[in-house]
Amino acid sequence: MQLHYIYVHITIRHQTENRGHSDGNCRRRGDRWCWDCWAGHCCSFEESWVRALILERSETLRSTGSALTLFPNAWLALDALGVSHKLTPLYTPTIRGSVTRVATGAVQEIFFSGNGSKAHQGPRSVHRKALLEALAQELPQDSIRFSSKFTAIEKQELGDSSICVLHLEDGTTIKSKVLIGCDGVNSVVAKWLGLSAPIHSGRAAVRGLAIFPQGHGMKQEVEQFVDVGKRAGFVPLNHKEIYWFLTYCPEGENMARDPELIQKQVIEKYAKNFPSQYLDVVRHADLSTLTWAPLMLRTPWNLIFGNPSKGNITVAGDAMHPMTPDLGQGGCSALEDAIVLGRHIGNSFIKNRQVLVEEDVARAIDGYVKERRWRVAGLITGSYLSGWVQQAGSQWWMKFLRDVIFYGFLFSKVFNAASYDCGTLPSVSASGDLQYSSNKSD
Repeated sequence: MQLHYIYVHITIRHQTENRGHSDGNCRRRGDRWCWDCWAGHCCSFEESWVRALILERSETLRSTGSALTLFPNAWLALDALGVSHKLTPLYTPTIRGSVTRVATGAVQEIFFSGNGSKAHQGPRSVHRKALLEALAQELPQDSIRFSSKFTAIEKQELGDSSICVLHLEDGTTIKSKVLIGCDGVNSVVAKWLGLSAPIHSGRAAVRGLAIFPQGHGMKQEVEQFVDVGKRAGFVPLNHKEIYWFLTYCPEGENMARDPELIQKQVIEKYAKNFPSQYLDVVRHADLSTLTWAPLMLRTPWNLIFGNPSKGNITVAGDAMHPMTPDLGQGGCSALEDAIVLGRHIGNSFIKNRQVLVEEDVARAIDGYVKERRWRVAGLITGSYLSGWVQQAGSQWWMKFLRDVIFYGFLFSKVFNAASYDCGTLPSVSASGDLQYSSNKSD
C-alpha cells in the first residue's frame, strides 16, 4: 500500500498584538511532521495542496511520563504557538524551592523568580497529557495517523528533485518531500542521518505522580534531596497531585518493571534514608504513572561535528539531542526546535511566494541545524555536569565544587538557559500579507 503526500513543515500563525494569544478563528493547516513524539505542533498557514500528516506509533495520544516541568523558555515557545493561554490558568509557577543534603540535613534555598520574562516567572509543572491535548487541538482533523511505526527510510531521485520514502511496519509506504523525525532517543531518522547512538549516562530515573485525594497541603515549591549517587524531588501540580522523581546510579542493576516493585525498591532500597516527607509522597504514588528508564544522552561533539540533517531530512527533540533531566530542558528544548525549524522553513515558503523550492528548503533546514547545534550541545553538557556534581561523592573537594562553586556561583548562571527566547513564527496579518520572522523577538 502506498500513500503519496507532499510534506513540508510550515509554521505560520495569524498575527496578534499579544504574543501569547492567537486568533481563535485561525484556520490551521500545513503542519508537516513525521513525528513519533509530541513536542511542538504548531498553527500553520493553510494551503489545500499540502497534506498534513503526523505519524504517531501509539494507538492514542501518549502520556508516558505523566508530567514534565516547563521553564520560561518553553512557555515563550508555547506563546509563539498560541497555546500557552490554555495551560497557564491550570498550573501555578514555582518561584522557590530547596535542596537538602540527606547525609547532613543541610538545606540550600533556590529561587527561580529571576528567570524568564515578566509573563513567565518561574517554571510550571504540567500534566503531559494536558500539553499534548493543547497542541493536538491546533491541528486540522485527520492530520494524525496513529499506530504508524516506520522501520526504514530511503531517498528516491525524481529527475531534478528527490523524495523521501518511509516504510511502515504494516507494509505501507509514504512518499514525503520533507521529513522531520521526532522519533525519540532511539530515532530511526537520526540513525539514517549518520548520528551516533546515544550513550548511557551511568544513571537511571524513576518518575511518577502521587495522589492525595484529600489534598496534600504542601506549598508550591520544588523540594530536592541529594545523596551520594542519588537525587530525588517533588513538586505539586495542583492541590491533590504531586510530580516526583528519583535519579540514581544503578551500578549494573536494572530496576524491576512492575510498578509495585518499582515503588517498593524506591522506598526500601534507593531512598530508604531520605526524609519521611519524600517517602510519603512515593507511598501515595499512582502506580499506573510509574516509569523507569536509563538516562541517555547524545555526545555534544556528535552534534557539533556530525550531520543532524541531510537535504530535506532532519531531526528534532530527543531524536536530535537526548539529554539527562538535570536542567529540566529536554521537553523545553524540543518546543524551541519547533519554533526555530518552523521559522526557517516558513520564511523560505514566504520568500518563494508560497512555493516549496527543494534547494531553498534544504538551506532552511541547514539554517535550523546551525542555529540549534551549539544551543543544544551546551544544554547536553550543562545537564550532565549538573547531575554529576550534585550526585558526586562526599570528598572535601567535591563538597567544595558542589556547595560553594555550583550552588554558590554557577547555579543561577546554568539556569539562565531557561530564560532563552527562541523567537517567533512567520505571520499572516489581518490583511493576509505574509510577514517574515527574525530569529528572536524584539
